[in-house]
Amino acid sequence: MLHTIKITSHLSQVPPMNTANYLLGFICIQFSWLNNASKGSYFSWISMVAFWFTGILLGFYLFHIVEKFYKIPWLKIEFVFCSLWTLLYVIASILAVTVRDNPHSAAAFFGFVATAAYAMDAFVKWRAVRAGGLAQGSRVVSKQTTSAVTTPPPREGY
Repeated sequence: MLHTIKITSHLSQVPPMNTANYLLGFICIQFSWLNNASKGSYFSWISMVAFWFTGILLGFYLFHIVEKFYKIPWLKIEFVFCSLWTLLYVIASILAVTVRDNPHSAAAFFGFVATAAYAMDAFVKWRAVRAGGLAQGSRVVSKQTTSAVTTPPPREGY
C-alpha cells in the first residue's frame, strides 16, 4: 500500500508536466511553414483545447469550486477527458510524423510524451473513480442518532 501512495503522489505531477508538452508541441507547429495545413491545424486545435481545459480546471481547483460543487462527478469528467485526449493525441502525433518537416517532428515527439502522460493520468483517475474517491476535499459523514427517553411510571403508595 505504501508503494501505491508513493506512485500516486508522483503521478499527481502529470498535469503541470503535460501543460509544458502541449505548449511546446503547439509552438513547434506554429514555427513550421506548413502550420496552416490540415495536419498542423488539427495538432494545434488538440493542443489548445487541452491547454484551456486544463487551465480552467486548474482554476476550479485553486478556488475550490470543485469542492463546492461536489455533486458533479469531477473525477469521471477528468477520466473521460484524459482517455479521449490520449486517443486524439496519438492521432495528432501520428499525423505530425507524416509531415516531412523538422518542427512537425518535434511537435510529434511532444505529442507522444503528452499521450503517455494523459494515459497515466487516465489510469490514476480510473483508479480513483473505482475507489469512490473525491476530486478535492474530504468527505464528512455525520451520523444523527435519536433516542427515545422513557419516563418511569409514577410511584404509588405514599
